[in-house]
Amino acid sequence: MQKEMILYIGNKLSKHGNTPTSVEVLGDLLKKEFQVPQVSDKKSKLLRLVDMLWSILRQRKKISYILIDTYSTSNFYYALLCAWLAKILDIPYIPILHGGNLERRLQNNKRFSDFLFLNAAVNVAPSGYLEHTFAQYGYKTRFIPNTIDIDRYKFMSRTNLRPKLLYVRAFSTLYNPKMALDVLAILTKRYDDTKLCMVGPDRDGTLEEVKRKAVAMGLEERVVFAGKLEKEEWWELSKEYDIFINTTNFDNTPVSVMEAMALGLPVVSTNVGGIPCLVEDGKEAMLVDPNDADAMAQQISQLIEDPSKAVALAKNARTKVETFDWEKSVKQMWIKLLREDGNVTV
Repeated sequence: MQKEMILYIGNKLSKHGNTPTSVEVLGDLLKKEFQVPQVSDKKSKLLRLVDMLWSILRQRKKISYILIDTYSTSNFYYALLCAWLAKILDIPYIPILHGGNLERRLQNNKRFSDFLFLNAAVNVAPSGYLEHTFAQYGYKTRFIPNTIDIDRYKFMSRTNLRPKLLYVRAFSTLYNPKMALDVLAILTKRYDDTKLCMVGPDRDGTLEEVKRKAVAMGLEERVVFAGKLEKEEWWELSKEYDIFINTTNFDNTPVSVMEAMALGLPVVSTNVGGIPCLVEDGKEAMLVDPNDADAMAQQISQLIEDPSKAVALAKNARTKVETFDWEKSVKQMWIKLLREDGNVTV
């Protein structure tokens, strides 16, 4: 029996040096159950859009559903145009919501948002935060969390923490990597062995700004810029570090934070977007207000001075993230959604 075809629309750009996104991660997992062509890997934005639209047209008679990664940035218009074509061709489509700043798009582009999200078979939110936000705007939404293969993550207990900080995120103004340097500067005054490793590709020129700031602050000897690493590479690197920091100003449910939780790294993060829905403050992570480097440094100091707190935090975080395992729970959510005979309900 031939598998149903699910066309997955998104930015498949890892071969160009970008971090793999949902279209590659989730798309590959879904291939075990469905036919899942994934588009597009074109580097040019215009060619990528053309490839997406042409794929819908070319395979329109075979497609059961179209999954569309949907962001708050300019890529929002990719989703909008793909949804428009899907509607013309009477193909059900499902936006998968990404980015903690999507609510601003709902506020500023109500007409386009209504077209995209009201005409969808359903909207899939990887966080309780976005599920609640979209429900408030009247869009039918189902929660299906981001997933990880928990068996691939070896938990390492850290019982003697030092201020060895790890940042794993693209360099973008949205993610506020400069705050990591502010935290590093504060901790350097308290601990002689403070250091920071920053892993991730440059997204918008922010990397060079961060490097210049490190030099201006006299921190260049304490920070390592590791560039873009494959998952297995940064997992191995994480063994040399004790605390994971997430400094973002906008967020949904970042996979890098989930991975840090799986690896046993205590997480200290800003409390923005979907983060408070992912972790409970004081139980599974320590949360601070955005741009509050003093508060983040203080929380890190508390974990260093109270190792038992850090151990409990890490254990609780691992237990939490195990509920996002593909085989244990998330796969069945997707199968149930995509095999409801064309009538998606919430």
